[in-house]
Amino acid sequence: MLEYIHVGNSQDLTARSDRRLYRFLELTPGILSWGTLLFIVAISFLAPAFAAFFIIVFDIYWLVKTVYLSLLTRFSFNKMRANLKTDWHARLESLSGNPALPGIGWHDLYHLVILPVATEPYVIVKESLHAIAKSRYPLDRLIVVLATEGRTGAHAHDLARQAHTEFDSSFFKFLTTTHPGDLTGEIIGKGSNEAWAGRAVKEQIIDPLHIPHERIVVSVFDIDTVVPPDFFGCLTWHFMTAANPLRASYQPIPIFTNNIWEAPAFARVFAFSTTFWQMIQQARREQLVTFSSQSIGFQALVDIDFWQRNIVSEDSRIFWQCFLRYDGDWETIPLHYPVYMDANVAHTFWQTVRNQYKQIRRWLWGVENNPYLLFGFIKNKKIPSEKKWHLGFNMIEKTHSSSTNALIIFLLGWMPILVGGSRFTATILSFHLPRITTYTMDLAMLGLVTSAILSITLLPPRPPQYGKLKWLWMALQWVIFPVNFIIFGAIPALDAQTRLMLGKYMGFWVTPKARRP
Repeated sequence: MLEYIHVGNSQDLTARSDRRLYRFLELTPGILSWGTLLFIVAISFLAPAFAAFFIIVFDIYWLVKTVYLSLLTRFSFNKMRANLKTDWHARLESLSGNPALPGIGWHDLYHLVILPVATEPYVIVKESLHAIAKSRYPLDRLIVVLATEGRTGAHAHDLARQAHTEFDSSFFKFLTTTHPGDLTGEIIGKGSNEAWAGRAVKEQIIDPLHIPHERIVVSVFDIDTVVPPDFFGCLTWHFMTAANPLRASYQPIPIFTNNIWEAPAFARVFAFSTTFWQMIQQARREQLVTFSSQSIGFQALVDIDFWQRNIVSEDSRIFWQCFLRYDGDWETIPLHYPVYMDANVAHTFWQTVRNQYKQIRRWLWGVENNPYLLFGFIKNKKIPSEKKWHLGFNMIEKTHSSSTNALIIFLLGWMPILVGGSRFTATILSFHLPRITTYTMDLAMLGLVTSAILSITLLPPRPPQYGKLKWLWMALQWVIFPVNFIIFGAIPALDAQTRLMLGKYMGFWVTPKARRP
């Protein structure tokens, strides 16, 4: 086991030189983002012509990137739609086996499903379990674990009791676990709960029944995840046809539409934006990292000692844990298949705003993976250099873009005109800068038309309490995307990076799940 696999932050390292190096890597994302923004402000004062030229080039780059990303979104959407129409059971029956899994057919596989739950109401737990129970995959090959939190007291007991009463006989095995809330070396969060549940099912079911670890595929779902009936068939087919199935994670597309009609417009726009970004990543397999609900072979979990218990972003960290443990021999296989989850909805509008911001900041706290990965690259000499450069650059670029692009496009693009002085404002460049910026951004915003069309296509049936005009607002809501891009994009990204830079390490914040009557 590599000693740095379970490092949470610089304070976890004992060697002074390692701690200093890791701390420097924690500083880097915030320094790059703030440095870029302050640089643009500074050159707008000192060299407004250069700043204007830079902004025009950046706008053109953003236009080209928008077109490219729109094409990737459309590609993944079409592939997902085709996969939803596929008879996965028939495809499984036609398989002759996988040379990487000698002696194992798809009938030999078990699916272990872990559902971590904290304070969510039983109605949400029930919906997720009911969807699994309706799967067209053989239910006698499913092991389902409801992982409750002991810190929630009687609520955890009530959830376990209700779930056992209703679903105890629905699967091959159904287990509830209760994660203690006072274990050392842990922070409150999904990772510590999942790790506890994973060890429990190994000790209580898998090892006593002598089920080979390589025959178990583990899916970890957020508790609001509702799987389509053929999800496990699709997952099994991808596992059985992978070049190296035990060296891969498997990622579906999260679609946040369980309660989309209840969500306010800004929450809907963010929910669909997240879905479209995941579609884009599915089309870029070489960059795809695990997110939220996902699947992995059980043997890999045993090899890395399960999920990390001292970090917030366990859903993406599990990918990097495996990547470092297997010396770069790890990938994420896109399923191009959906799972359905909740958009952010609270009991009041302003509470939804606060919850949405906190949820996004927690997701963007994934910046804690930057120093983890780069430190691992420095320590692990077995990973090919080209992989280190490629993945390292992509991670740094995505982190930097998340905190700067929206501000550069919509706010800082006007800085040279506002502060450039009379000499600059009298130039032709000053006259054309706002026009070029406006025209370029108008063209880029045409990509929102694609988003609006796809979002309407992904909507579930309209509940009867909402009028037909709600369809119209579902399309027009995309006009607020620029505001969303800043308030629920760049600002929480800067917030997370600044906290990491200052050593103000975040804890796990559980997104409240609410369903309106």
